[in-house]
Amino acid sequence: MKKRPKKASGASMNSPLLRRPIQRWAPLFILPTFLCFLIGFVWPFAQGIYLSFCNFNTPRDAVWVGLGNYAKAFKDASFVHAFWNTAEFAVVSIVLINVVAFFIAYALTQKMRGANLFRTVFFMPNLIGGVVLGYIWSMIFDAILKGYSTYLTANATYGFWGLVILVAWQQIGYMMIIYIAGLQAVPGDMLESATIDGANGWQTLTRVIIPNVMPSITTCTFLTLTNSFKLFDQNMALTGGAPSVILNGAKVNMTELLALNIYSTYNINKNWHGAAQAKAVVFFILVAVLALTQLAATTSREDN
Repeated sequence: MKKRPKKASGASMNSPLLRRPIQRWAPLFILPTFLCFLIGFVWPFAQGIYLSFCNFNTPRDAVWVGLGNYAKAFKDASFVHAFWNTAEFAVVSIVLINVVAFFIAYALTQKMRGANLFRTVFFMPNLIGGVVLGYIWSMIFDAILKGYSTYLTANATYGFWGLVILVAWQQIGYMMIIYIAGLQAVPGDMLESATIDGANGWQTLTRVIIPNVMPSITTCTFLTLTNSFKLFDQNMALTGGAPSVILNGAKVNMTELLALNIYSTYNINKNWHGAAQAKAVVFFILVAVLALTQLAATTSREDN
């Protein structure tokens, strides 16, 4: 009988004879992706920062004005209102989406009939585009509010909570999948030990399950935070920022979030293109700082 060839060991796979050709040809395979990254991200990003200090209609006719665009942006009442509106929306969305998604995931990992079907149903809204969802839910809300002789874009409170409901309905299923993966990774022996020690369901959840699911909580909190601040298409399709009021002599859209405010500012006229770009830079810095702070805070909880 012929002997089967031995499988290559890990040591042989990492031998210099195999590593050298890989190291030699690696730049050739990395270069196209790196060039695409430079052309599609780094260069537009650097150009955007430069244009935030200019007045321009197109990048070719940019005229340097220094910090004037940033002063103009921060003096804009609509930008300040959009910031606080986005912050409030982000807090509500983060809490609502993560709490509901976690407990749905917890329920669907408790050996119930049809769990896989429920997972599919809850995940499906995430597959629908934001613009489509916005128009669908605007019709749903207007049909409901018709009985109260009003409509969604006539009341800022209705518009705000309508946007929260829409985003929660869309994103809960996605976060649920991440939480299910985290819950399934909780060591079974730890759950058995908790049961033997007499821990009740609440104690097991708070002292065993949640600490072990912290990596999933970190991921979902990061995603909901960044998604809430970057929200654009749902906001534009559902309310378009309406209703509008006059504050300090400026028109302010009461349900407008930051991304939509930047878009609207750019479309005012060419004199506001630089201010819109300055808002975009501030927006990037804000989201980056908040996301990194949140990651640091929740990651430290994982280590504990």
